[in-house]
Amino acid sequence: MNPRDICFLAYVLFFCVVSAKSRVPTEATKDMRKSIPKSSDPSEVKPSRGLGHKKPQKADSQKVLEAPRARKSRPQVETQPPGALVPSPPSILIQVVGKGQFQKVGDSLSLRAGDALELRCRGKSVHWRFPVYLEEEGEGRLRIKHFTQYSQLLVMNSTIADTGEYSCWSRYCQDSECRDVKDRTNKTFVFFTDQQELFVPTEDYYEVVQLRTNQPTLLPCQVTSPEAQVTLHREFPPEEVAVDGVDISFDAKKGFTIHRPRASLAGSLFCMASLGGIHQISTKYILIYINYPSSSPKPTIQASATSVPLGEHFNVTCTALGEPEITVDFTWEYPGQLMGRPPYVSECSTVVRRAGQVQQEWESVLYVEEARAKDQGIYTCRATNLQGTSTASTRIRILQPSRILVSADKAGDP
Repeated sequence: MNPRDICFLAYVLFFCVVSAKSRVPTEATKDMRKSIPKSSDPSEVKPSRGLGHKKPQKADSQKVLEAPRARKSRPQVETQPPGALVPSPPSILIQVVGKGQFQKVGDSLSLRAGDALELRCRGKSVHWRFPVYLEEEGEGRLRIKHFTQYSQLLVMNSTIADTGEYSCWSRYCQDSECRDVKDRTNKTFVFFTDQQELFVPTEDYYEVVQLRTNQPTLLPCQVTSPEAQVTLHREFPPEEVAVDGVDISFDAKKGFTIHRPRASLAGSLFCMASLGGIHQISTKYILIYINYPSSSPKPTIQASATSVPLGEHFNVTCTALGEPEITVDFTWEYPGQLMGRPPYVSECSTVVRRAGQVQQEWESVLYVEEARAKDQGIYTCRATNLQGTSTASTRIRILQPSRILVSADKAGDP
């Protein structure tokens, strides 16, 4: 083969290699175009999650789809619907359970008698309230210390008598004026338990309690453990009193509450507690039923005459309406008291019906004989029952003889 043919073959081989290399990127570009999904909505194109991904450069002869830019999301503010419960303010009362260990106190907590109780209340001007039994001991087992940001209450060598409510509140002071802050108040009831003593001790073996018709009555048999089962009993005749939660209810922090006092509950009652096979009775309560009025009396006053001639007799009547069998007492204030004139009073009561209701009418009459000049003035009646006192007054004028003659002469003139 001559050199010219060899050159020609080399040229043809070089041309084929160049053509093959130029087709490879074109077919790869077509394949890449086919792999891109078509979408009529630009928002449906998801942006790439790869970090450092570069956007493909635009060629003059082809367009590359770009993913839409993500919009900046605005922070969503949660709004409470109308009538939603407002979260309670944070508790300022905590219990110290160990060195550097604290826990929030709930409605109540239980400790064994003999254990120490340490409470802390956050605030700068803190006040405490605790059972009266501890107040009487002074600086004995109770210690209170105030610090810059909180106050500490410490009960050492606790006993079952320390059972009760512990509360604290902070005060806001500006200059010389201080006021309590409502949302800076917390309380808890602490039970100091003892398996051998189920009731908080009291000083008296018997306690007299009034059963009033118009208000609930409390039998304060507090227990030392919230787990104790407590029942109410009558001493004579011996029987258990039904507790239905409506007429009578029980609260371990207070005792039994008689919501609807009645005469049949009068007598000697006591509480019985049971826990772990132990049964104990409380102080005995002597219940005395009192028909208590719903309000103080409303007296009315009326004189036999507002103008009385000198030397004549007159009287002043005071009347008060009340519930049946509710006693009303009367007292008088009158000008004759200053000169030592004794009161002549008569009182009585009758049952009447007013506006379809049965009521008792009480009446007091003050008699004044041979009116004198010093009997002129204001007459006041005071009506009193167990609920309170009310007054009613009227004025009496004493006519002098000269004034009567002058008025008679004037009447006879033509």
